[in-house]
Amino acid sequence: MILIVGLGNPGAKYRDNRHNIGFMAVDTIADAHGFGVSKSKFSGSVREGFIEADGRRIKTLILKPMTFMNESGRSVSAAARFYKIPQEEFKDKIFVFHDELDLEVGKFRMKLGGGIAGHNGLRSIKAHMGAEFWRARMGIGHPGRKEQVHSHVLSDFAKSDRDWVDSLLDACARSADLLAAGEIDKFQTKVTRLAPAPKPNAKRN
Repeated sequence: MILIVGLGNPGAKYRDNRHNIGFMAVDTIADAHGFGVSKSKFSGSVREGFIEADGRRIKTLILKPMTFMNESGRSVSAAARFYKIPQEEFKDKIFVFHDELDLEVGKFRMKLGGGIAGHNGLRSIKAHMGAEFWRARMGIGHPGRKEQVHSHVLSDFAKSDRDWVDSLLDACARSADLLAAGEIDKFQTKVTRLAPAPKPNAKRN
């Protein structure tokens, strides 16, 4: 079994925020692979299903913590404990999708462990569980000044962002079999091939 986590904040107010692209990604994966309806569990919203990979049906839990971003680790650690995922297997079984300020808009990169780059959701997970889990980093770009970060991440994507956002979400769903199979490099390569980042000078309003 693998655990795919999307980070975000609950409620309609935050639904289309840049900070919620993790929620968007895992919803798209769950929908594309016919997962069951969402249920409340582990202080989160949970959908269960299977992803076909290498001729196998891999049981998968999709989790969106409903704790608000700063307490995400409480929800993720509860799910890991319930399914008896030992810490030494986090790097093989836990994948966290989140927004990434330090990547240009639309870029996608996988990362195992390391620093959390000021991301409060990752900070919470690291505090509860350590750092050795895979992060699916979805670039939202940096506003340029530190004091603008809060409003940037908690503002909605612009209409002109929808093409690349939808393309990236769809690419993650279409490539999820590689993630489930543990083919991390191939997963990243396919996602970036299917959803290349927009050119840096592209106008977005």
